[in-house]
Amino acid sequence: MASLIRLAFDNFPLTLLLLGVLLAMASLALTRRERTPERIASTFLRWFLLCSVGLSFFVNFVFHSFYGDLAARLIGWAPSPFQYEVGTASLGFALVGVFAAFGGLGLRLAAVLGPAAFLWGAAIGHGAQLQQAHDYAQGNVGAMLGTDILVPLVGFALLAWQAKAQSRRSVFARSRL
Repeated sequence: MASLIRLAFDNFPLTLLLLGVLLAMASLALTRRERTPERIASTFLRWFLLCSVGLSFFVNFVFHSFYGDLAARLIGWAPSPFQYEVGTASLGFALVGVFAAFGGLGLRLAAVLGPAAFLWGAAIGHGAQLQQAHDYAQGNVGAMLGTDILVPLVGFALLAWQAKAQSRRSVFARSRL
């Protein structure tokens, strides 16, 4: 059990992505409200924003701001004052993610777009460190590198799904007038 918990923490972005999917499924299963395509898409996007943006970036904030030496060691880098700045930027993304979970599509787009730029930039940086410095540290490659690429793709796919579901509803709502 301890090794499973360690695996979940070591790969927290993937763990939180999967948690969001499970919570969205549970939320939809437990609701008495009609499960329209728009509601389903919105629910999955809401839980994605809460878990993969809000919670994940809050964990990143805590790690880089309060446990900078450990975070640097896991990435394979030397500790740096910039870690605090990365931490506070992560706190900003976390807050926007939580607020966007209950906001409109425009705010939800912003909550995916900012972290996507950060994560894809981090993926490029991790890839460069892998090639140039042969940095195979756990926080530089593996699940961390994979989720730096995957999480924004999932976010944009969920945004597109909700936008499509909303536009269908709008077209049908107008045709009934």
